[in-house]
Amino acid sequence: MEAKTDIQTHIEQGNYSLAHGQAREAAIAYAHGAQLEPDNPMVHLGLAEANLALGNYSVVQMAAKRVQELQPTGGVESITAQALLDLLDHQYDHALQKADTIVAQNPGIAYVHAMRSYLLRISRQDYDANLARARSARLSYGGRFDGMFPAVEPIPYPTPAPYTGNYGGTTTAVPQDAGESAQQRTERESVPTWSRPSGMQRQMVRTRFALSQYPALVTYILIAINVIVFALQQVNPVVTDVGVQANELITQGQYWRFFTAMFLHANLLHIGFNMLSLFFVGRTIEVYYGKLRYIAIYLLSGLAGGVLFYFTSGGHDGALGASGAIFGIFGALGVFYIVNRQSLGTYGRGAIGNWLFWIGLNLLFGLSNTNIALFAHVGGLIAGMLLSFALVPRLNRSRKA
Repeated sequence: MEAKTDIQTHIEQGNYSLAHGQAREAAIAYAHGAQLEPDNPMVHLGLAEANLALGNYSVVQMAAKRVQELQPTGGVESITAQALLDLLDHQYDHALQKADTIVAQNPGIAYVHAMRSYLLRISRQDYDANLARARSARLSYGGRFDGMFPAVEPIPYPTPAPYTGNYGGTTTAVPQDAGESAQQRTERESVPTWSRPSGMQRQMVRTRFALSQYPALVTYILIAINVIVFALQQVNPVVTDVGVQANELITQGQYWRFFTAMFLHANLLHIGFNMLSLFFVGRTIEVYYGKLRYIAIYLLSGLAGGVLFYFTSGGHDGALGASGAIFGIFGALGVFYIVNRQSLGTYGRGAIGNWLFWIGLNLLFGLSNTNIALFAHVGGLIAGMLLSFALVPRLNRSRKA
């Protein structure tokens, strides 16, 4: 049982290192795993992937063939190993077919999506390459797989030379596809117009790809908004009066205060503690869940905290602060660890213990301080956890990246 835990730890370390461009560290982790369990195809595949990045192609071939010996029936690891061998032989079309087969069987392997992106970019299919790279970054929680594949020149488009001829004194332009062979023209025309990416789709992919390069962008924006609003509060106290959650005014129909109160703070210590918590927890949730789900959890948890405070406090009470939203994303962190505890191994169990400790400490602190809107915290925590159970990404148990 101990060996199983250790082998899983080495595989996880290797996968993490590969995703973050640390090929040598990945090779070391997989090598330790191979010593513990020499008949495990995953560690040999990891060695092949790491040595591909290091340029040790003879090791790649040996490791990939070892994977195929250990998995002769053609499992995911065996197909991936063959894709690596095809890649080394410059059989990029065959390698891409193998990668597509793996994705169809198991779409949750980040490395395979990164390899697809590499192969698609070689053939100048930039649209699909960007989609694959964004997916690999999402599945590896911010990894870019930089430098994991050999540097090659892309295959150029068949671009016919522009030509203008004169026929009977009249200038005649050669059709744009005149340089295509009959097979190339047939392949191009066989793709239905409706399936080709439009300009809007291409722009969306470019935008998603650009956002993936800044894994903590939303967190920094939220912190900036809170800081700017706090500065405005100091300049003009009316900002606080207009936005604070005053239950009596909400009863009169000023429901916007549930939302605006999330971005107001009482003093420098209040905003400092909340923004420090958001900085540490928010960046992790943004990577784990993705930007849109992170925003949804943050805002809806904050609103839920305000609503619970409204129904559990007096009609003349008021509250302000981002604590409900922050407790919501803290709840999302715990849900991620709980749902993926088997995939995360010993790290997951330790993370759950730490999460429970900090949750209990914060709730105990709230109970002992009458100036803290405890039910706003509890409402945010419950809402964040409920939302997260529906939105949480599940790690692949057999091979995580």
